[in-house]
Amino acid sequence: MGRRRPSALTVALVPTTVVAGAVVAGAVVAGAVVAGTTTLTAIAEPGPGPGTIAATVVDAGPLPRTIGRDRSLSRVYVTGYTWFDNTPRGSATISHPVVHRTAGGTGTYADPVTVAVGHSRIAGREVLDLPRGTRLYLSYLHRYGIVEDTCGDGPNPQSGPCHSLAQAPRGATLWIDVYVGGGSKDPAGLVSACAGKVTDGDGRELRTIVLNPRPGLAVRPGLPYSQGRCTPIFG
Repeated sequence: MGRRRPSALTVALVPTTVVAGAVVAGAVVAGAVVAGTTTLTAIAEPGPGPGTIAATVVDAGPLPRTIGRDRSLSRVYVTGYTWFDNTPRGSATISHPVVHRTAGGTGTYADPVTVAVGHSRIAGREVLDLPRGTRLYLSYLHRYGIVEDTCGDGPNPQSGPCHSLAQAPRGATLWIDVYVGGGSKDPAGLVSACAGKVTDGDGRELRTIVLNPRPGLAVRPGLPYSQGRCTPIFG
């Protein structure tokens, strides 16, 4: 009989530190130390004992797949992308539609703005840094967002933005990309400048966001770039 092909699995962890060799959710985590994380993706093979799996960690995510209500997450790098620099360029195409068929939204709870997150492709399986459909609240923009797009493409998207934090400011815990807007009739320079304002227009690079927020928070309706104007920054 041939060697069993390794498969990918995601394990939700109760402790925040996993040490090599620890038994978690029935799996033996071997050959890795993962600190400060609550999820991991591993390559699994038959373990050394009955009913065990030898799992070598190949990717660690920052959050559990189930997110509690009003969960604050600090030191998040928030950038903006536009119709002009989307993939494909000059489009509002999104990879994981939920509320919208194309990137958009007005920022209300019912119509949140499209947000892209990093993702990984491991053993043929795609894993998003935040689950598709996750709502979030950006207090500095007074807008709700929803995960329905990804940033980074190609066979190894985990090596680039937004999954890899190598290009993010030091200390970032997560990188998300907010759809700013734009279209064929809009000035590319103004839309791009608005994306820059969303990223760090007030001199701050890292933000606190709310995951799975309650309805009723302050909202300034519209995309960050709308009707020829860029959103104010609310601090």
